[in-house]
Amino acid sequence: MANSPVLLGLSFSAIVLMAGVVPLAMAQLSPSETRVLFQIQKQLEYPEALQGWTNWTSFCYLPPSPSLTIACTDNHITGLTIVGTKNSSSRDGARPNPARFAVSQQTLSASFSIDSFFTVLTKLSNLTVLSLVSLGLWGPLPAKVSRFHSLVVLNLSSNSIYGEIPQSIASFKSLRSLVLSDNLLNGSVPDLKGLPVLEELDLSDNFLGPEFPLLGDTLVSVLLRNNSFRSEIPSDLNGLGQLQRFDVSTNELSGHIPSFIFSLPSIRYLSLQENQLGGALPTNLSCGGHLTYVDISHNLLVGNIPSCVGSSSANRTVISSWNCLSGGNSNYQHTYSYCQKQALAVEPPAKAEKKGSSIKLSLVLGVIGGTVGIAGAFGLLIIVLVRRADARRSFDSKPAKSYADELSFRGSPKSSIDSRRMPQTMRLMTLGLPPYHVFTLEEIEDATNNFDPCNLMGEANQGQIYKGWLRDGTVVLVKCLKLKQRSLPQNIVQQLDNLSKLRHRHLVSLLGHCIVTYQDHPNVASTVFVVLEHLSNGSLANHITDWRRKEMLKWPQRMAISIGVARGVQFLHTGMAPGIFGNDLKIDNVLLDESLTTKISNYHIPLPFKMGSETASNDSSPKDAEREDMYQLGKILLQVITGKLVKSTSELDDMKQQLEKSLTEHPSQLRSAADPSIRGTFAYQSLKTAVEVTVNCLTEEPSKRPSIEDVLWNLQYSIQVQEGWTSSENLSTRI
Repeated sequence: MANSPVLLGLSFSAIVLMAGVVPLAMAQLSPSETRVLFQIQKQLEYPEALQGWTNWTSFCYLPPSPSLTIACTDNHITGLTIVGTKNSSSRDGARPNPARFAVSQQTLSASFSIDSFFTVLTKLSNLTVLSLVSLGLWGPLPAKVSRFHSLVVLNLSSNSIYGEIPQSIASFKSLRSLVLSDNLLNGSVPDLKGLPVLEELDLSDNFLGPEFPLLGDTLVSVLLRNNSFRSEIPSDLNGLGQLQRFDVSTNELSGHIPSFIFSLPSIRYLSLQENQLGGALPTNLSCGGHLTYVDISHNLLVGNIPSCVGSSSANRTVISSWNCLSGGNSNYQHTYSYCQKQALAVEPPAKAEKKGSSIKLSLVLGVIGGTVGIAGAFGLLIIVLVRRADARRSFDSKPAKSYADELSFRGSPKSSIDSRRMPQTMRLMTLGLPPYHVFTLEEIEDATNNFDPCNLMGEANQGQIYKGWLRDGTVVLVKCLKLKQRSLPQNIVQQLDNLSKLRHRHLVSLLGHCIVTYQDHPNVASTVFVVLEHLSNGSLANHITDWRRKEMLKWPQRMAISIGVARGVQFLHTGMAPGIFGNDLKIDNVLLDESLTTKISNYHIPLPFKMGSETASNDSSPKDAEREDMYQLGKILLQVITGKLVKSTSELDDMKQQLEKSLTEHPSQLRSAADPSIRGTFAYQSLKTAVEVTVNCLTEEPSKRPSIEDVLWNLQYSIQVQEGWTSSENLSTRI
């Protein structure tokens, strides 16, 4: 797909084939190595992949499977791959502390000894491929791992191995792939420049740091994401001429991004997001011809966005949100002062020493700037209080003309709305979407491989959904709607022509449709295949429950996501004529793309007649369905605030009551009711406003629930308070 990042991390099988080191098993295994395999089976506590072995098992002739592969050459094992079902300790939800490791159901038992295990394992001295994944291994990686003199591939990912990576790991002269990701490793990474043929390095999802590792110039893929590296990106990476994939996201890297990183001769995938990288990128920045994916979001970058990474194109995906950049997607940027303040806080010590002579001048300027800042803060406070008063009135009665009117509008479900009367902000929300297309049945069958059951994603409230691939490589979803005869075929076409206008930045957009009419069927007149865009970055529910993704969702990000949901609902309610209600709003149906842009999926696709036993519109009136949407929106907001998924009505009621009670008590009670992972990142008044609108949406009496404009107004007010709190440096708690 043209817009997809090219992922070139070398796979286990690719490296093996490339190295040519594991010929087809043509020999009977020696008795001593047979005994070693049974010892391994016992020490790994008989995982499912190793069950069924007997004294008559011909190990060299076992058919390879995803969970077990044994390769032999000249009566010796040269390749051993075992994949278990135990997730690493780092996947249990909250981010683990390596210093407080404890044996659990996801690890081997307390009697397991990783040192004894590797003592047995190293008796397989001819191994060139060793892959032990998700087996629950725990303990420090023994230095004796270096006894595998001929090792080409080493993969110990998704275990609970802790401690430092032994220095002896750098003694492998034939190693081409080193994968230790998703463990509990910490400390410094050994000097890897001594590995002369290393091509793949994956140390992601550990606690390694703080210094950036020393890397050799043969590397093709470097994955160091989600660690604790706190240094600058070193200049000697300029020598990595073969590097294609570089991912150092979610660390604490600081300093400038070296411009050469964008123009390395082979670079294709570059992920630098979620760091503290600052400064301005050169305006004449050059990008390599192979570069197809760039993510520099969630840093402290300032200045103008260079043209080569200014925006996504057909050949390059660029994500640059949540910096302090000008141009590009400036709607999702911090203020310049925010990045300046944060950059000073994380400035490398070496640079701080060089600026010693300017400290006194900075203090003088700081006093002057502080005076101006305080005056501005008071001015902002006055504006905030005025808007807050208006916001409270918006729940009781609709203002004749409010700030919300400039951003959105309210229309009757029976009104006639076209694009000429749609507010400018709502029209802008449709920009950047692919063009609508009327597909042929042949194209639909080709995309779904003739509706292969393997591509069936499930059943939504309106029909089956298949995953498909268009001829240009675009991944899509195909929803199959079997419609009963209630109107003429030309009326179906007219209705679907209206649906082609159902396009918005915060909806999973309709890419097109196909109509198949069966004239010889008295009951089934037509089948409509609706083609929708496919997002693979997961749902809001996934992001809130996974501890790694949750760390990305601080309060400002959660407010931006909530506003995105509200704007999507606003478009469904007022951007079409008649409005679309009863949209099955729930947190699992709120999807996020790579830049955390919200997209509502599985919303109601209105049709003018019945489908099977279901109707195209709810039996309830549009007003009732609208109010039900607001209740479901409140449920989503509650889960965003608390970080907890609601599993039952009673649980929802309890959580709502807790929030209501906290509004009347000391501010510490409301702070404690919020998700612990966002504490310290929100202004109290911003949180309080969001909680108030959430509680109002969850009011049992439907007529008392706010309109979508009221919700959107208050959420926008909440984020304005948050931005004011951030820009004033939270003076109330710092003085």
